[in-house]
Amino acid sequence: MKSVRVFLATSAVLLTSAAAAAAPAPQRDYATPRFADPGRSERIKAMLAGVDQVYADFAAQKKLPGLVWGIVLDGSLLHTGAIGFANLEKKIPAAPDTCFRIASMTKSFTALAILKLRDAGRLALHDPVEKFLPEFRAIVPLTTDAPVITLRHLLTMTAGFPEDNPWGDRQLAVSPADLRAFIRHGLSLSNAPGIGYEYSNLGYALLGHVISHVSGEPYQRYISREILAPLGMKDTRWEFTEVPSGKLALGYRVDGTGWQLEPLLHDGSYGAMGGLVTTVRDFTHYMNLHLAAWPARNETDGGLVRRATLREMHKPAEITSLTANAKNLAGELAPFAAGYGYGLRWTMDHKHVVSVGHSGGLPGFGSNHTLYPEHGLGIMSFANLTYAGTSAVNTKAGAMLIEQARLPRRTLPASPILRKRQHQLAELLQSWDASLAATIVAENFFLDRSREAWIKSSRATFARVGAIKSVGEITPENQLRGTFALLGETGRVDVFFTLTPEDDPRVQQLRLTFVASP
Repeated sequence: MKSVRVFLATSAVLLTSAAAAAAPAPQRDYATPRFADPGRSERIKAMLAGVDQVYADFAAQKKLPGLVWGIVLDGSLLHTGAIGFANLEKKIPAAPDTCFRIASMTKSFTALAILKLRDAGRLALHDPVEKFLPEFRAIVPLTTDAPVITLRHLLTMTAGFPEDNPWGDRQLAVSPADLRAFIRHGLSLSNAPGIGYEYSNLGYALLGHVISHVSGEPYQRYISREILAPLGMKDTRWEFTEVPSGKLALGYRVDGTGWQLEPLLHDGSYGAMGGLVTTVRDFTHYMNLHLAAWPARNETDGGLVRRATLREMHKPAEITSLTANAKNLAGELAPFAAGYGYGLRWTMDHKHVVSVGHSGGLPGFGSNHTLYPEHGLGIMSFANLTYAGTSAVNTKAGAMLIEQARLPRRTLPASPILRKRQHQLAELLQSWDASLAATIVAENFFLDRSREAWIKSSRATFARVGAIKSVGEITPENQLRGTFALLGETGRVDVFFTLTPEDDPRVQQLRLTFVASP
């Protein structure tokens, strides 16, 4: 026990010194997650040749005219690659500064504009669509008990509109007047609002109209001024004719005779669902905006939108699927759940690896960007073939970098209160000192299980481990929950505990697990 007490005394001195030196901060010296691995960038660089080969193989398999890709890490465009041609007739190579139509990747820009207006108090997500589009009042509900369709329904693809990819992809150039006339003629619904997810380009076209109505200017102008310009996205446009011809990727489809040129549609009301044209280098700025929203922290929040708003976009508002038979690169089962947030898709696998992003597909083009917010990683790829499906290759590249390059998540440091309770628990578990218990355990603790029962069961557990030699480092789950080990002669006791939400958090839950030495 002497070594444990020395450890506790030393730690207490360090904790006191740290607390005295710390500047006042919100919520009791919040501990910010950070990347603790200095070699992460070098491990990724060592794999880039293999990643490039994955994209080259994909381009050959899919017979893509051209393909470009980029890898973003910690705020920088770490790597780019390109293969094939942006323009087959003129043999213009595809390159990182080639402008590709990114189709439905545009949707997150539209969602961000809506949230930016929400943050400014100019609209609310629970507002009915008819507030901004009076023609919508003529829509006949599917059922008598259907709720009114709101902006949130449009954002999350739960308005009850039918999936409309084949039809919606051909509506890009529709004028605002034509969109309003279309609504006046009535809509057919596949579900009552809020019942479930169904992908809707129409919903995002309507959101573009809302942005125009609230801002008093075309949504294209609002998004360009409020989002694209502040990010420095000078090569991102809505109308393809504004792109210098040598920089524009033409779109193609495949039929029985080979590649056929796909006519480009002009910008219009449906551009809010899929109209943007951009480059790998330009889109890097947008990916960095989203990656920089993580983790939650106490730094100045002075960007074009609050970090919390960006993180809100990333969270699934609607779970869309569960894939139980997916496998990782090693061929092991790796099931994952998928959902839809605000203009972004979300997935989480069985190891809690989270990805956020969106695919795009229009006649002549296919694209995808995938962010791994907890890893500081982003991957994008653009192709000029109809519905090229580049999400699959991005997913494979992401798995290579996270699994094979062992790219870790941020490490969460233990908060001062968590460390303090760890040290106190290490002593309490071996002494069950009544005054110490009164100081650190919550009112429910001995009501849920008596002090006598705790003493009996804990002594039985510690009898199996022998004399305690040391206290292990704590592994926090969050600011108020974690696990540490008491290391003994024949094994260890893993100590899991959770603190209360009180101003001076106390131990409300405790679990002891004996683990024998190998």
